[in-house]
Amino acid sequence: MIVFGLHFLLVPLLKNFMGEAQYVMQDAALMNYIDRRILSLENRLDKCNQDILDYVEEFRDFSKMVLSRLSGLNSYKTEVKDEVENLLTRVERAQRDVDYFGSVRDTETCIEVDEDLVKQQLLEAAEEKRKLKDMLNASCDHMLAGVKSLKIVKKTGDKHGSWMKDPGKKHTKIYLLNGPVNNVIFEFANIMTFMESNHTLKARRVILPFPWEGTGHIIYQGFLFYHKHGSLNEIIKFNIQKRNIVDHMLLPGAGRIPAYQLSPSTKIDLAIDEHGLWAIHAEPETGGNLVITKINHTTMSVEHSWDTTCSSKDAEAAFMACNTLYVVYNFPSGGTSRIQCAYDVLGTVNTYEIPVLHFPKRQGSHSTIHYDPKEKQLLAWGDGSQIIYKLQNQQKA
Repeated sequence: MIVFGLHFLLVPLLKNFMGEAQYVMQDAALMNYIDRRILSLENRLDKCNQDILDYVEEFRDFSKMVLSRLSGLNSYKTEVKDEVENLLTRVERAQRDVDYFGSVRDTETCIEVDEDLVKQQLLEAAEEKRKLKDMLNASCDHMLAGVKSLKIVKKTGDKHGSWMKDPGKKHTKIYLLNGPVNNVIFEFANIMTFMESNHTLKARRVILPFPWEGTGHIIYQGFLFYHKHGSLNEIIKFNIQKRNIVDHMLLPGAGRIPAYQLSPSTKIDLAIDEHGLWAIHAEPETGGNLVITKINHTTMSVEHSWDTTCSSKDAEAAFMACNTLYVVYNFPSGGTSRIQCAYDVLGTVNTYEIPVLHFPKRQGSHSTIHYDPKEKQLLAWGDGSQIIYKLQNQQKA
């Protein structure tokens, strides 16, 4: 009886216990399922965040590329504009050549020659030559006969550079422009200050708004004329005292190849002689021969251009003196510099009869040679040395 009573009591108790255990197992399974779902969601969120970060990085790279392309388009626009202007200049030259050859052919095929037309053409040629002489104030009566001596004034700066006086001013200031690309001019009170050991201690620093390219710059009448770095053929006129740009111009045909094979950083070489400002450069259309352009330094305009017979191959520098271009040649490894080509724009000198002129007592190369018409000497930069060459002149025949 007692056993039956216990059995009656235990059966419901066990049922309750087993039911609660079943509920516990169901709750555990549910919690495990929920944990797995949450972990899956967290993994998906992590992947989503990583994808967002990747998309943001790709967008940044894309933005940088677009901005770079936009900035490049501006430079391409400038280059295309310059090329179009150069092409127009070439077309005009070609048209003049076509007209000339056409007139020659017509003249050869004519049975009768119009004497009045021939006289008119001769008069026009004489008038053109007279205008050139008037424009150049052709009072030069001397030509270069030799380079007789040198003086190394100082050794400072990089291998390439330029130093000069202002031949158009009465002052004795010296200017140093170091390197093929820079925007700092050092101005010294005189040659003695320049020769002191620390070349920057007593110098006035002039900062340019745009850096120069090459070593072919020149100072004249208080202005620095230089080829703007990054441009094809833009020449800037900069007031040194007021420190501002006053004018600029584009030099037709220039800037595509180096002016001198042995000085590849210089695409446009500016020069000064007794008659003002000149530009020297080479063009592919001339077979690499040098082209001389007379520039009006006041209006920054081209007055006249000449295609010379002097090659840029193995040339390291050149200078103008008394309306005549003198080209300096050397060996690629460096050696004795020599002048072996000259071109007189007025044809008053038979440049083929000028002998080869060697520079004295020095082995090396020059990155720049400028003529000082006031002192009748050359200021050269050779392998980091600033050199003065004294010249020997003779009367023109």
